[in-house]
Formats: sequence, structure tokens, C-alpha cells
Amino acid sequence: MGAEIIKKYFRGLSETQITQFEQLGLLYPEWNEKINVISRKDIDNLYVNHILHSLGIAKFADIKPGSKVLDMGTGGGLPGIPLAIMFPDVHFHLVDRIGKKIKVAQDIADRIGLKNVTVQHGDIKEVKGSFDYVVSRAVMGLDELVEAVRKCVSKTCINALPNGLICLKGGDLQSEVKKYKKTAMIADMKDYFSEPFFETKKVVYVQLI
Repeated sequence: MGAEIIKKYFRGLSETQITQFEQLGLLYPEWNEKINVISRKDIDNLYVNHILHSLGIAKFADIKPGSKVLDMGTGGGLPGIPLAIMFPDVHFHLVDRIGKKIKVAQDIADRIGLKNVTVQHGDIKEVKGSFDYVVSRAVMGLDELVEAVRKCVSKTCINALPNGLICLKGGDLQSEVKKYKKTAMIADMKDYFSEPFFETKKVVYVQLI
């Protein structure tokens, strides 16, 4: 399954966006031959399990042009690169501690012509500046994640959804979210996408201003 699955759920994409999504289907498998960016057994499910999964954030939040988003623990550029294609007027800063993975993210962003992406090899503590949202694909528990990113979130809000953390997680999250029940939201991804993969997948948001 290729970029058609993206067009199924996101209408009105430009020719540039469609081409960029198609290129991901060539570039990630190419890199995966060299280093294990995505699980070898999962690379055939790239579009559903990784690209469309990343775009669950785009279904949850309509991010305004001029916003800044930090992708913490991006690995080879997920969810940051698919989101950067979807929101070409939003700046995405991708951070990861593993140098060879961040090299993949940089190369793919360059090769598909993304002008709204910067990358940083390092820890979240080394990130300078502030962001409207921090996004992440379940790199750690919610408590740890919130504490790690809180300092990176801007106090000035330009979006309808207040600034904070938006992460992709799976399974039963009630205990994790309990502490943040007044400032958190959980969205079921099965409400966005009909593929079986999304049955237990969630978008978790925590307001941080």
C-alpha cells in the first residue's frame, strides 16, 4: 500500500505534497537496507504503520502557518517528516540522540525538498528556543515526557488548541493520563482511520501553558 492511502484520508493535497509522500516510499526502504530505521519486518507496512500513524496528529490538531513544532526522539524523522509535508508553512525541528538516525531524517528532508525542517543530534536538554507543540511517538512514559519537554513549550499561543505535548501511544492509557486529567485529551485513532492497525492507537494531548 503506497501514497494512495494518504490521499484517501487527506483531500486537497498539492502535487508537491503527493510527490513527497510517494518519495518516502522509496527513501525509507533504501535507508533501511543500510541501518535499521524501521523494524525490518515492518518496512512493508511503512505507509499505514508509520506515515499514516504519524499523520494522526494532523487529524487531531490543525496547526496554523507560522507555528513551530519540536519532534522529540524523531528517529529517522517520524512523525516530523510526514507532518512537515502536511503543514508546509509550519517549522519542524527534529531531535534525536542517535546520530545515524538523525542523519537519515536530514537526508530524506533534503531529498524531498522540505524547506521547513531542521534537525539536531542531541538530547532534549540541549534544545534552544520555544515551540507551540512538542510531538513524539511514544519514546517514554507520559510523566517523563511531560517533564522533559515542558521547558520547550512557548507561553504565547497562536493556535486554537493551546500549546503543549501531542504524542502517539497505544493501549490502555488511563493510569498514565490520570495525573493530567484536567489538561489532557485522548483521541482514538480508529475514529480517523479504518485500518485494523489503529484499533488500539491513540493521540494523547497534554496542555502545557
